[in-house]
Amino acid sequence: MPWWDLGSLSRFVFRGVSSKRSELSVVTCDSFPPDDFPLIEQKNVEERMREVQLISHTVRSHGLTVASTHVHDWLIVMLLVLIEIVLNSIHPFYRFVAKDMLTYLKYPLKSNTVPAWAVPIYSVMLPIAIFLFVYLRRRDVYDLHHAILGLLFSVLVTGVITDSLKDAVGRPRPDFFWRCFPDGRDVYDTLGNVVCHGAKNVVKEGYKSFPSGHTSWSFAGLGFLSLYLSGKIKAFDRRGHVAKLCMVFLPLLFATLVGISRVDDYWHHWEDVFVGGLLGLTVATFCYLQFFAPPYHPEGWGPYAYFRMLEESRKSSRAANAMAASNLQIMEAQVENEQQHERQSRGRLCVSLERNSISRLEEIESGVSENKVRELRH
Repeated sequence: MPWWDLGSLSRFVFRGVSSKRSELSVVTCDSFPPDDFPLIEQKNVEERMREVQLISHTVRSHGLTVASTHVHDWLIVMLLVLIEIVLNSIHPFYRFVAKDMLTYLKYPLKSNTVPAWAVPIYSVMLPIAIFLFVYLRRRDVYDLHHAILGLLFSVLVTGVITDSLKDAVGRPRPDFFWRCFPDGRDVYDTLGNVVCHGAKNVVKEGYKSFPSGHTSWSFAGLGFLSLYLSGKIKAFDRRGHVAKLCMVFLPLLFATLVGISRVDDYWHHWEDVFVGGLLGLTVATFCYLQFFAPPYHPEGWGPYAYFRMLEESRKSSRAANAMAASNLQIMEAQVENEQQHERQSRGRLCVSLERNSISRLEEIESGVSENKVRELRH
């Protein structure tokens, strides 16, 4: 190779190394900009959150998983149903009722203003229908499952406590006289206790005055619904929207009217209704707080399980982003090593080219000198 082409060769090699370095720079700076990585991370987290909220909370995708985690709770629900059936089938305590006690138990025997079959409809089926409506709007199976489970616990626990007290206390109803003596002829034994000759089932119900089952069930179901609505509409967000309170008080008002009807129908004393309402509302509050935060809490609009799932999703997202950042650092270190290796190779190549060019020039100069010596000799 002529000596005048060595410079072009060195420029060609230098240009190739520079282009290679620029390609690596493009890869490291354009494809993985470290300044923009937090923005990408935040965007990915937001997208995951939206996917979780809108897609992954349906009954089809997570319904079986959520129900399986509470399989023992559903078994307890079935057990409470069996206990409730047994408590309704056994006889209550037949309290001693003397003749002078019947003075306050001679109210007329009337039919129910609110029949017994209507109680499960407005205290259980109506709240479940509202839960389903909320689910269709939010697509949150955690909320639907925990609301239904909490409602069933509320009414069943209240029913078991109410019927247990009914059977244990055996307080006569205000219309007991006409249950015991439908023809108006009272009969007593040697101890002065009543000897009823009315229908057995009617007499049996006559000893179940305390507490009121209609009232306790109404406040257990509608009280739970009231707490649920107050959390969903954020009634206690300190903004002063009285219309929200109207929605919260409406179920409680209906339950109160049911309790008043029990006194008006002469099926219960006012003490029975008061204790029944207090019992149902207390159990409803405990069962609601088992699955949901208090309505005045900032997270009172959703169940505990929903926020636990979001926290786990955030943790997994942070772990994935941390792993991506670690991989990025490794890639940057690898690229830096490659660049350093190429710089060293380029330096060695330039030194080698320089040495070759110097030796070539020396050879040329020595050759010219020899030719001049020969000419002089000639």
